[in-house]
Amino acid sequence: MIKLLSYLKYRFTLLLFFIVAAVLTLLVQYLANQSMVYAWYTVGLMAFFLFLILLIDGARFMRHRRILNGLSATLYHAARELPEPKDALEADYVRCLQELGSAYDAIKKQLDTAHNDSLEYYTLWVHQIKTPIAALSLVLQKMDNDTSGVIKQELFKIEQYADLALRYVKLTDISSDLVIERCLLEDAVAASVKKYAVLFVYQKLSLDLAPLDREVMSDKRWLCFILEQILSNAIKYTHEGGVKIYVQSNKLVIEDTGIGIRDEDLPRIFMKGYTGCNGRLDNRASGIGLYLAKKAADALGITISVESKVGAGTKVSLLFPEARTDIFM
Repeated sequence: MIKLLSYLKYRFTLLLFFIVAAVLTLLVQYLANQSMVYAWYTVGLMAFFLFLILLIDGARFMRHRRILNGLSATLYHAARELPEPKDALEADYVRCLQELGSAYDAIKKQLDTAHNDSLEYYTLWVHQIKTPIAALSLVLQKMDNDTSGVIKQELFKIEQYADLALRYVKLTDISSDLVIERCLLEDAVAASVKKYAVLFVYQKLSLDLAPLDREVMSDKRWLCFILEQILSNAIKYTHEGGVKIYVQSNKLVIEDTGIGIRDEDLPRIFMKGYTGCNGRLDNRASGIGLYLAKKAADALGITISVESKVGAGTKVSLLFPEARTDIFM
């Protein structure tokens, strides 16, 4: 019905012409004081031929719409596959679309090249900066005092920020970097926890790691990245107590005893650049870590939910794709 109305609207001028012609035919016959039978017969013939025209033209109209609707799902190639124009006006539209398509191709190629160049640069930069970081770490291992402990923590943060820059670039085209496979949850969590061991030690935080002998379908590298960002925030805002990691109701839960998150901040913690009240207390907060974690989780089909209470800590839950029934095996 909606398609029929759209076509009638498209042919409104033709329908209006028919109505005017029919009214004039009847009016002229009436004013000439002639028999109205011939007038109605003429209008009937006009209506019949109009119906045939609308039937043929309507089928063509609907066919064009189906083609265009199908192409809209793959707009990248649409300009090359448009239906043949039936008149000069349609030819002008097709030519404009083809020119736009060519311009789109050129811009996309430029953006792809720029993205690849940025990714190559950041990859090189991260690998290069890891060399002096590793050298400094080796030097600090031979030192055992309060100063070296502080430096180790700050050096670790530098390394994390460098890795975050690389992930930020890769997330613009994460689909090409994903390898979905069965991952042992315990291995991913252990690798992430080990990476933050230095912060656990120097901030004197406890770690309660429950048995996690479960498998999930995910990309291990990006899963570790998500876990690391959640752990980073848990450690950053936990001054006493520690962090617990366990499985509850088919969800992986990371729970801390930190300062918590205000209710008004919870709906916005995954927004780019949003730091909330806690971020204003810590000027180093960028509001990028959780934003990137959420983007990566969305790409992997992981649902992240957060519960928190000010002064009582925060609980972050990860629900993996298909885990709603049987992903934990």
